[in-house]
Amino acid sequence: MSTFAAETPQARAIRHVAARAAGGPIDQRLRTTLNFHPDRAVDGQPILSALAQQGAYRPQFVTGTSNGGLTAHPGGERWRWESRIFGGAYDEAPASERPVYGALNFRRRTVGAAPRFGSAHFRLTARSHARSTFCYPDSFTEPVDFGVCQAMSLVELAAADHRDALDDYVEAQIHGAVQLDVHVEALVLDPSYRGTAVEEQAHELPCPLEWHGGFRLSVDELRRHPDYRGAEFVELGAEIAERGRLDPRIVGEAARSGHHDPQALKRVWHYLARFGSAELT
Repeated sequence: MSTFAAETPQARAIRHVAARAAGGPIDQRLRTTLNFHPDRAVDGQPILSALAQQGAYRPQFVTGTSNGGLTAHPGGERWRWESRIFGGAYDEAPASERPVYGALNFRRRTVGAAPRFGSAHFRLTARSHARSTFCYPDSFTEPVDFGVCQAMSLVELAAADHRDALDDYVEAQIHGAVQLDVHVEALVLDPSYRGTAVEEQAHELPCPLEWHGGFRLSVDELRRHPDYRGAEFVELGAEIAERGRLDPRIVGEAARSGHHDPQALKRVWHYLARFGSAELT
């Protein structure tokens, strides 16, 4: 199933998950996406420029950054989850050997499978399925349902569930390097980045650039959902809005300004992601 030598950490991890997977083979028309915020920085460098230099999408254990929780360190929650899911395969492995996280886009959304983690995404080729493992729901919930390329019952499980649209994804763990010139079909951006430095940086990458329909949220609509993440985040969203609306570029500029709590802005992004696209409403 995978292309790894028998005793690599990646092969052991996939084998461990395969023993607990069920169902028929994955639909090869589906794609895994890696959602992220394209206007953030890594070690003081714009993330897309850093990716262009590296040529690869690296694990959280290497970058120390995340659009979710920051627990990828020895003894941290992410380390513990991986140890449980993969049977300890990565416990002694270098950080660079650990998997990259994405989601299987079984709903075929143009904004990617898991927009809670960002407005942009890399769309991987179908070949990535053979070296991927899957779980539902997200690994932080300590799931008991798993899948691999040849045994994937998770799509039916997720489709029958009734989770919030931002939690409605089948998590994917891609084992081995994700090379941008080999394993990525396209980088897909929000149209709010047209004509910006983000678009310029995207053209430095060795993969095609595409655009999705976009996230847009009016302040009026934002104020209709005070209980979703909290009234204080509604007010923060209204504060940073431009001409009565939010889009990913606006939230990104607020994040880079350093004037706001990053965790608070993450909740504002959740509002924009959840209510700012027709694909999630």
